[in-house]
Amino acid sequence: MIRQRFAVSAIVLVLICGSAASALAAPPVSTLKSQSVVEVEARTKMAQEINDSLFSFSELAFQEYETARYLTNILEKEGFEIQRSVAGLPTGWVARWTNGSGGPVIALGSDIDGIPKANQKPGIPWREPLVEGAPGHGEGHNSGQAVNIVAALAVKYLMKRHNIAGTLVLWPGVAEELVAGKAFMVRAGVFKDVDAVLFTHVGSNLETAWGQPSGTGLVSVEYTFNGESAHSAAAPWRGRSALDAVELMNMGWNMRREHLRPEQRSHYVISDGGDQPNVVPSVASVWYFFREQDFKGIQKSFDIGNVISEAAAKMTDTTVTRRIIGSAAPRHFNRPIAEAAYENIKAVGLPKWTSGEQSFAKLVQKNTQAEKQEGLAVELKKLKSPLAEPKSGGSDDIGDVSWTVPTITINYPSNIPELPGHHWSNAIAMATPIAHKGVVAGAKVIAMTTLDLLTDAKLRQAAKDYFTNVQTKTQKYLPMIGPDDKPAIVINAEIMARYKPELSKYYYDPVRYPTYLDQLGIQFPVLEKPTGTDDGK
Repeated sequence: MIRQRFAVSAIVLVLICGSAASALAAPPVSTLKSQSVVEVEARTKMAQEINDSLFSFSELAFQEYETARYLTNILEKEGFEIQRSVAGLPTGWVARWTNGSGGPVIALGSDIDGIPKANQKPGIPWREPLVEGAPGHGEGHNSGQAVNIVAALAVKYLMKRHNIAGTLVLWPGVAEELVAGKAFMVRAGVFKDVDAVLFTHVGSNLETAWGQPSGTGLVSVEYTFNGESAHSAAAPWRGRSALDAVELMNMGWNMRREHLRPEQRSHYVISDGGDQPNVVPSVASVWYFFREQDFKGIQKSFDIGNVISEAAAKMTDTTVTRRIIGSAAPRHFNRPIAEAAYENIKAVGLPKWTSGEQSFAKLVQKNTQAEKQEGLAVELKKLKSPLAEPKSGGSDDIGDVSWTVPTITINYPSNIPELPGHHWSNAIAMATPIAHKGVVAGAKVIAMTTLDLLTDAKLRQAAKDYFTNVQTKTQKYLPMIGPDDKPAIVINAEIMARYKPELSKYYYDPVRYPTYLDQLGIQFPVLEKPTGTDDGK
């Protein structure tokens, strides 16, 4: 009888323990993803507030102080541990939150800086700045951190609820417009323990890619020539013009262009041309971007530029020094992670645009003389194999991260297709319902893909195998910055000091106004100019 009671008790204990274990076990990833969509949608208001607040700050590269303060305060309140001034970047930070122990580390990143002279009222389909001449978000970098933070908080909630072990890491792309931040973060070891990076960037569709995309890597370098000043009229023979050296370098480079690969891209600005015409310039500087499609090509262009600079110095009896301001490795994205993300993209789909949003987008396209004026995207792009010969084009220093850890970029549809890029018109939609809907769609995909990486060991191994046996099998990461190079953190400081007092009058106040458009008194969608409006605007 005692044995029988013991056996029954044992069975009951097993059933109870089994039920407890079942309660603790995480549900299937498909269920987790469905729950993550609900959690993201519950944070739609937060996504809009983050997006609109960053838009209103309008900060340039290296000067993203309001943005950094705002974002780290949010994450700190949500339980993330914050490391500030990362990698010698005053506006750089890393936010970490861990559940359990021994789980994977997934990092979410997105850029935060704006574009010079791109200040623009949101929701106005013609040129109308809030602050004339001021910077603005003419690429849409105000939106990516909204995507990542909302996705991370949705996943964090599910990790706690279902006891999923792992670490979430959030970080900003500082000074991306100068491609001058991420290489320093890589050098500082920010990604040394990370299993995968999901990077977000504003676009006009919901998409991702794998392999080497079209575009280039680059090195950004400023050459400074030193000569001797003199009176330009009374005794010019006593001077040695640093500006002459700059102009000779530019002439030499322009002659050499003809004999470089057509895929290379290179551009320069004279960052210091002297003080005034009647003084022979004793100091002058020129700032170059040398772009190519692989590490070897970038180094070759850089070497040629260095030779030409030294030749220009010899011709003018001046001296030359150089400093690397930034660099970007050619990008290479992880195939297994991209394929997993694309399945989530198909599940989420594009936002449902209203007729007013479509009419607004088409008007913006018309006003900017876009080749195609078809409005917002209504069909997803397919995940395609990379081109056998990628086309030349722009650069992004996410490339440096992509050669350090398995990485992909996910573009989300917060902007209007067919706009010029790096232009005030690219800011028009970025604090409107178009941007808000795109951010939420992107956050859903990021949350779902993060859950894939947290729960699927086979996916993580496949990503690692691709990174080791395909991407880096014959080509390793070659950083263009040296151990002594430092971030050029003073760039744009004077510009922001000039415009920030006026810009701060327009910072978004989410306590008083539902959206930034409400704060500005803009009734979206604006489809006609008020009578009497200056057409020059």
